[in-house]
Amino acid sequence: MISRGPFQPPTLGSCESLPVADAVSRGRSRELPGRILPVLGHPGFQKQRENFPGLSDLLRPTLELRMELVSRQDPHLREVLRFGMCCRALTLLLQALFNLLIPDHAADAFSPPRLPDPGPWDLLVEQLLGGLSRWDAEHFLFIAERGYLYEHNCAFLPLYPLSLLTTAWVALWPFQHLLRLRSRLLLSALLLNSLFSLLAAAALFQLGCSVLRCRRAAFLAALLFSINPANVFMAAAYSESMFAFLVFTAMWQLEKGQSWLSGLLFSLASGARANGITNAGFFLYSGSKRFALQLQVGSGSLRKLPLVWKQLLSVASSALLMCAGIFLPFALFQYYAYVRFCDPSLEEPVPEPLLRLALDKGYRLPSTQGTHPPWCSQRFPVVYSYIQDTYWNVGFLRYFELRQIPNFLLAFPVTFLGSWAAWTFVIANPRHCLTLGLERRKSEEEGKPRAGFCCPAVFVYVVHATVLLVFGFFCMHVQVLTRFLGSSSPVLYWFCAHLLQEHEPLLWNEGTDGQTTVPCTKKPGQSPASCREGPSGNPLMKLLLGWRSITPLSKCVLGFFLSYWLLGLVLHCNFLPWT
Repeated sequence: MISRGPFQPPTLGSCESLPVADAVSRGRSRELPGRILPVLGHPGFQKQRENFPGLSDLLRPTLELRMELVSRQDPHLREVLRFGMCCRALTLLLQALFNLLIPDHAADAFSPPRLPDPGPWDLLVEQLLGGLSRWDAEHFLFIAERGYLYEHNCAFLPLYPLSLLTTAWVALWPFQHLLRLRSRLLLSALLLNSLFSLLAAAALFQLGCSVLRCRRAAFLAALLFSINPANVFMAAAYSESMFAFLVFTAMWQLEKGQSWLSGLLFSLASGARANGITNAGFFLYSGSKRFALQLQVGSGSLRKLPLVWKQLLSVASSALLMCAGIFLPFALFQYYAYVRFCDPSLEEPVPEPLLRLALDKGYRLPSTQGTHPPWCSQRFPVVYSYIQDTYWNVGFLRYFELRQIPNFLLAFPVTFLGSWAAWTFVIANPRHCLTLGLERRKSEEEGKPRAGFCCPAVFVYVVHATVLLVFGFFCMHVQVLTRFLGSSSPVLYWFCAHLLQEHEPLLWNEGTDGQTTVPCTKKPGQSPASCREGPSGNPLMKLLLGWRSITPLSKCVLGFFLSYWLLGLVLHCNFLPWT
């Protein structure tokens, strides 16, 4: 095994292109820091590898993910985690404060009765964390506690409720005599979402380093994620934090060439949110690009035609298999809903208060009086689309009404930023967009691809974000676009980081062309963590502390993030309408 020495991250100011072998093809993982690599290279381990050929390949991605997240040699990643923890602590403190000071609005939302009656410790948990259980969070908590009792609960996929229930019974089992299940589920939501948010920020940083090939932009984007405008949904008992972690990590693994691990994470993501199935496009594009580049590199002689067909079948079968794996959790859940609500033999007793709620609100229970829901008789009985259509009137142009103008105004900032990002990329890469990135360019052959938001590697992410934006704008409740894009795509954070770096003079002195204004020299015996660029090592805090001197564009970008963070806490935590 080749030893590369201790891993030294580039400086914060660097925005240099990474080697093509590592950054473009990414067919091999980077070497792991610390003491893991000697173990993998030990003769005894190599002997076991002969007996189990896939053993080291199976262990390496998992060990690499853990080691990179706790590495002491990357101060930028540590700053991302530190800043994320501070932001999450402030979010929880503010939601508790607003929930105590502002009376709850009497919203017409799903609010099941509490069974059994809460005890004193339950009331304390509700007072401190009740702001995390509003709106759709009630569905997730109810599903974790009672299962899919009502038909419209099936609009919320099962991975997140199952995670809450597992944490409540395993990690919080010592509190089962003090707290009833709902209170432990609420505490589980706090713990899990805090963990997932931190891991999502770390994965976004690593993904940005791989795709943007610019650590400075990746670092700033990861910091922006911690104050993102959908922050209240990352903290509340919603699946956004889990989904963001799974999606960003899957994208990062795919960039490194770990297709099987990426497919597994994307598959789990589709078990958390329905829009996770759109991530199958990454495998379709990856396979198409790989095949197109192979055609351009290889000879066009007739003798190579059998080899070309063999490559095509291999790439197509691999991509389709991955896509099928991504669709599988969603399809299995639709089958579960069909069996539960369309099979009259599976009726079960329902507590009287919950049965009364169903009668008062018109909620459908499984096999009520032997009658089946209309979707049970459809050729493809998909309960998810039926619920969106029947209960929430979701469909093409259905939200285009005069009374929805306030909601369109709420969605305007993220819609404008998403459209601007797509336009910026297209203008910077017109030929790349026309050829769908399937043409081999000279910069790739020379090993000097561009870095930053406008580099060709961002193309597939811009397409993905644009598809989500267009679909959400025309076919969904438009106000959810902020959290819809914020948890599904890195483009919002990359583009905002790009705007700040391009137009904010306060960030220019952090370095251009890979150099910092004041070189950071490490003294003998000084740890890498103490060698930070700038006064605080956090460019976002530098902008916030110098608010009066930053440009109007920077104020607009940061004002959008901070105002939606604060307004979301004030409104959402008190059952007031929000995104």
